[in-house]
Amino acid sequence: MAADIPLGDRLEDDDYPAYTMGRAAEMLGTTPGFLRAIGEARLITPLRSEGGHRRYSRYQLRIAARARELVDRGTPIEAACRIVILEDQLEEAQRINAEYRRAANTAADSSGPGSG
Repeated sequence: MAADIPLGDRLEDDDYPAYTMGRAAEMLGTTPGFLRAIGEARLITPLRSEGGHRRYSRYQLRIAARARELVDRGTPIEAACRIVILEDQLEEAQRINAEYRRAANTAADSSGPGSG
């Protein structure tokens, strides 16, 4: 439970929902309506406080900021959200591929000449 984790550790956690909608909108220089719209487009899904208020993490704010950059350049919000989702998926695929390459290189190094 979050209450069991020290406050300092929670504030360092990129996924901890530390920001209210108003604060998140202020930090991004946008409106709560923009945050609702990217939520409806399923770019981010804010957590809810016990009172039902939306709460955003630093990770979600970075994603929202990227979407805002695209919207500010004239990209429709739905397209901006799709672009950000695809960029995130590409980054994850590249990370996984790099892990597979490292594992394959390690396996090849340990089974090559002079090993064993």
